[in-house]
Amino acid sequence: MEPIKVDFSKNGKSNTKSVYIPPEKSALKILISVAVAAVVAAVAYYFMLPPMNLKSTTFYAYIGLVLASFVASVVVTSKAFVKTEFIPYVKRVSVAPVILAGALALVLAGGYVSSAALFRAKAYARIINVEEGDFAQSFSAIDNIEDFNKLPLIDANAAERLADKTLGDLALVGKESQFEVSNLYSTQINYKNRPYRVFPLQYGDIFKWFKNRADGLPGYVTVNMNTQQADLIQLPEGIKISTAEHFSRYLGRVLRFAYPTYLFGTSSFEIDEDGTPYWITEHIDKTVGLLGGDDVIGITMVNAVTGEIKYYTMEEVRAGTGNDGNNIEWIDQVYNANLLVTQYNYFGRYAGGFINAFIGQTGVKMTTTGSNYIAIGDDVYLYTGVTSVTSDESILGFIIINQRTKEAYFYTASGATELAAQNSAQGIVSDKGWNATFPILINLDGEATYLMSLKDATDVIKSYAMVNVNQFSDAVRSPNDDNPDLRACLQAYISKLAARGVIIDIDMSGKIDDVAAAPETPPAAQTARITGTITDMRSAVISGNTYYYIELDGNGVYYYVSAELSSAVVIFNVGDRVTLTVADSAADGSIIPAADPAFAEATTAAQ
Repeated sequence: MEPIKVDFSKNGKSNTKSVYIPPEKSALKILISVAVAAVVAAVAYYFMLPPMNLKSTTFYAYIGLVLASFVASVVVTSKAFVKTEFIPYVKRVSVAPVILAGALALVLAGGYVSSAALFRAKAYARIINVEEGDFAQSFSAIDNIEDFNKLPLIDANAAERLADKTLGDLALVGKESQFEVSNLYSTQINYKNRPYRVFPLQYGDIFKWFKNRADGLPGYVTVNMNTQQADLIQLPEGIKISTAEHFSRYLGRVLRFAYPTYLFGTSSFEIDEDGTPYWITEHIDKTVGLLGGDDVIGITMVNAVTGEIKYYTMEEVRAGTGNDGNNIEWIDQVYNANLLVTQYNYFGRYAGGFINAFIGQTGVKMTTTGSNYIAIGDDVYLYTGVTSVTSDESILGFIIINQRTKEAYFYTASGATELAAQNSAQGIVSDKGWNATFPILINLDGEATYLMSLKDATDVIKSYAMVNVNQFSDAVRSPNDDNPDLRACLQAYISKLAARGVIIDIDMSGKIDDVAAAPETPPAAQTARITGTITDMRSAVISGNTYYYIELDGNGVYYYVSAELSSAVVIFNVGDRVTLTVADSAADGSIIPAADPAFAEATTAAQ
């Protein structure tokens, strides 16, 4: 029988209200929900590493996750999802978390509005200060061929290939195939007044991390971007703090636990003049409204070996000396390239206001696609072309920005974009299929010039090319395919310009640094035939090629041979008596290349 429903309300109108019915042991269940939220907060903080800062969107996501976990726990512990009579209880308990979430949502929405370029266009344009410069007069000029020794002649991809080849040295300590070169955090620096790219190492995979984590990473790789000399620098103490680590030695976690409220930007791997490795990380602030206008206000410097952390303000960085008396002028990358390009594009787009950026577009400009690095003095500068937003076929000039101090200079120079210059250079060797590296801008006696390397599919430099910025049809390359001769390329370029009446005066009497020999090719003029008994033999796979490391007669010297170029080495064994063609300058404990098959091939001898 259905229950009788009696309406005691006035006017016969419904006046029902939710009845608050708490579940049994509700206080205990709330404590459980709080505990669950605390656990979620701790675990999420450990892995998300959010800054406790209202200027970070990650912070809002983190708080939202914690509040959601509390509400979800209340629903589960009360069983409101099956016992609907407890829904009013869930709503009442969730009032405070919902109000907090709503308040943060309003703050976040207000942050987006306060940072909108629609209202703050001029503020975005003021983030970076750009000075005008005269290219011919103030841009560092090359007037002697020896000045080319300070220019990077290979790109990051070619440098990475060279860095990979050095990992075979780890075979001597039984660490072959355990580590890889990390290109994500490689940094171009000015080291001992020469352009270098320094590469940190990373573990091959999680299992190799587990096997080697106690000793840490064995070192790092340096590549001279001019001579192409690549070296694996091994550190006895090992690198303990890195982006390749996990848990307490992971760089991001080290920084977050040390500075819970800081907003961090990009980290770069650098070495000081003594070769000590450091992680340099941007301390970011939002300079436009609550959420916009990223800019660097300081850096953290973490010793990659010891984990020691130091903080320096931008005033200290620009001065080159910290308040603690440390010389920090060797730091080259404080502002990462993407941040600087973004800031300049704000300047180029919004200097005339928001409406002008889209309607009329008077004076609106932007950077071209791609960028490169040049050394001026002891600093590294980001370089990229600047073009009008209405046309990307030609440039209006160049922007160079100091990556340590953010000093920015714009040089007016109409002409070809970097892409057009690359296409012009590649057109010279279209029959060979070589690719041009992203151009380096150089000032040859007042003449703006693009310098590029031409490389094959394996990133081996085959030739050099020069293209005139103002007249990109003036393109030349070094003539010898087997010998990338920079001097010959420069002479051809001088002759090309002279043919149309442009005279540049470069002192050609200096010496250009020799390009490092390829790993499998010892210098022809310094070789010797040696014979001995193999006392130790190891192998390593580097960039898909197998290299064999051979010690003869226990002399402490390991000679390495590529199996790709010398198949006989594959059947060598300890105890075999063999003959090798090697560089004759070997010293105890060194690692040197064995003969190129063009000289002589290693052969076994019957015992």
